[in-house]
Parts: sequence; C-alpha cells; structure tokens
Amino acid sequence: MVSSLAKRIIPCLDIKEGRVVKGVNFLGLQDAGDPIEVAKRYNDEGADEIVFLDITATSDNRDVTLEMVKSVAKEIFIPLSVGGGIRSLQDMYNLLNVGCDKVSLNSSALANPDLITQGAKRFGSQCIIVAIDVKRNANNPKKLEVYTHGGVKNTGIDLLQWVKEAYNRGAGEILLTSMDCDGTKSGYDLKTLEEVSNLVDIPLIASGGAGSKEHILEAFRSGADAALAASIFHYQEIVIMELKEFLRNEGIPVRFPSMVHL
Repeated sequence: MVSSLAKRIIPCLDIKEGRVVKGVNFLGLQDAGDPIEVAKRYNDEGADEIVFLDITATSDNRDVTLEMVKSVAKEIFIPLSVGGGIRSLQDMYNLLNVGCDKVSLNSSALANPDLITQGAKRFGSQCIIVAIDVKRNANNPKKLEVYTHGGVKNTGIDLLQWVKEAYNRGAGEILLTSMDCDGTKSGYDLKTLEEVSNLVDIPLIASGGAGSKEHILEAFRSGADAALAASIFHYQEIVIMELKEFLRNEGIPVRFPSMVHL
C-alpha cells in the first residue's frame, strides 16, 4: 500500500563472526567492516534506521550477540532492528532491554508462528518485524517460496499465504528479501513488492537488489515504505543524503534529520 508518510532508507548490517559481511544471492560473503564503526557512520550520514542481522545465529543454533547489540545501540540515535537467533519472548526482551527498538523474526516465526502473536501482545506490533526470504521456484517462476536458516532451507510455503498469516498474527512490518535479486544490484523484485503491498496495510521494507538510486525510487513507487540495502552503502557507492536529495526531487517524501547530536 503506497503511503504518503516519509519513506525510510535503511542500511543492513549482516553480521558473521563479529564482522559486517556482504555476498551475492546469500553466498560468497566478504568482509565489510566493524559493526560499531559501520553503524556510527550510517547514523551520522542520515540513515533513518539500521537493521542488524546475525545471519548465522539460526543455522549455528545460537543466540544473537547481546553485547554487540548493546555496543551498537549506545553509539547511534536512530532506530535499531535486530534479527537472527530469536526464538522466544525472553530473547525479544533481552534485545529490547539492551537498546534494540524492534526485533526481526524469520526462521523462528515459521517454526512457531505463535511467536509473532505472543511478541505483538507483549511488546506491541510496532516492535515486531517479520523478515521473509523469498525465491522463485526454478520450475515454476510464478511460484514464490519462503526460505529459512539464512536462505538455506526451502519451506515450500507460498509467500503471499505467509505474509497474510504474519499480518493476521500481529506483525508490525514485513521485511521482504528477494533471494534472486540479493547482491546482484539489478534492482528489487518490483512485481513481488506490489503484490505484498496490495495484500496488507503494514509497512513493507524492500530488500535485495539495490544497485542505484533509481532502483530505490522504483521500490517506493511499487509500494515499499522503506528500502533496505547493504553493499551500495557499505562501499559508499551511494551516499545516503545524496540519495535523499534525489528522491525528494522525484517527489518522494523523505526525512532530513539534523546531523548535530548534543
């Protein structure tokens, strides 16, 4: 659903073994820096939020690193969302208690959908993001299937079916990542964004495929409320404030926060 509210620019920090990493189609991960330093830079460069994903917490069967989250939260003045290895209400509480603003549920929500309901009731829907990794079926490209465990396991679950259930259970936002487009810099999966945007009336975060300012503009025009990207920001191919100027000139409402923090 296209909204007149200010659109958000969200850098994503994929974390593995304490470092920011970035790959293509969820593979070939390369080092992109220290999480605290990268987060501070984005805070100062005008990002609206930061998403912090511990990408191997679920597949390694361990919890997200609370100390790192706490250290990042202390250094930034914009909302911080955290995902990876969150399996219980206690995990959510622990993260929110050290300075995280929202939790992102993916594999655990599919394994136990009631976790969405419980989290929304306990902490409020505004704290609950349901992250969805989706890939087109190789034999039937019209079929969009949901993946878990960092894009490793195919659940066979239909995307729109899962979006609707997450919404009905109280999800406050949907973070939709196209695995087919991820890291390719060829643009977001606009058709899928439109389908999800038309299905539910909660904020939709587009993820996977950003390679230019135009790609982010297209995502907003296709119904996204926020655009998430990694490598184009990590390697400073696109400067966030220049991106916002471009979007404003194209008629997209964006925020220009004060750069001064006392």
